[in-house]
Amino acid sequence: MDVTTLRILATLVSFATFIAIAAWAYARGNRERFDADARIPFQQD
Repeated sequence: MDVTTLRILATLVSFATFIAIAAWAYARGNRERFDADARIPFQQD
């Protein structure tokens, strides 16, 4: 394996990780949890 192949693999792994995180963030099942978490700073004690 040369350096170019390692760079290509690192790029592909990074892109796949980015897509996985984006899919998790925009999944419908997480909407309620994220909305609740977004309101935390505005809640009064």
